[in-house]
Amino acid sequence: MASLLTDPLFEISGRGPAPNKNYYHLSLTKSDVIWRWWKISARTVDRYSKPGELRETHQDFLDDTGLHSEVRMVFGHRILQYAKSLCQGHFDYLERLSDPLLLRIINYLELEDMGQLGRTSRKFKQLCGSEEFWEQAVRRRCNTVSADVASLALEVGWRHIFFTSKLQLQKLISRRRLKTEAET
Repeated sequence: MASLLTDPLFEISGRGPAPNKNYYHLSLTKSDVIWRWWKISARTVDRYSKPGELRETHQDFLDDTGLHSEVRMVFGHRILQYAKSLCQGHFDYLERLSDPLLLRIINYLELEDMGQLGRTSRKFKQLCGSEEFWEQAVRRRCNTVSADVASLALEVGWRHIFFTSKLQLQKLISRRRLKTEAET
């Protein structure tokens, strides 16, 4: 499983809360936590400040309450908790699997479960709504998919095909054929 861990494990960037205009970057690697900041100010005193960087081991980060409060201030409590859990070795391996493999796994779920899975993270929302997912769902649940249906799916989308009854699909295909014949 360790081979699934990429470096960096997690990265996030953003501006500090108002009136702070400073820019911050948090990066977690397999061994370190890197906190970078760029001071942005119109004041002449701060105009020539250099960017800063703080690099700590995971254990040092877990003990550094000052850095915790800075991360919480800039990125929020949820990101701080996620960073702490990564430093404690609690990795989210499922999120790190490749998209094709996740699509194969997801297709074994019931439709209601896929809807709930899509609400758990951005990655799963994107996967559960992707054309590849719906194409696999149609092909897995139907005995055969004709060339006409596949062609229609390119036009209207596989999700639309999935939720359309067979009778409605036949109507759409025949209308499409008539339209094509009329154009030629």
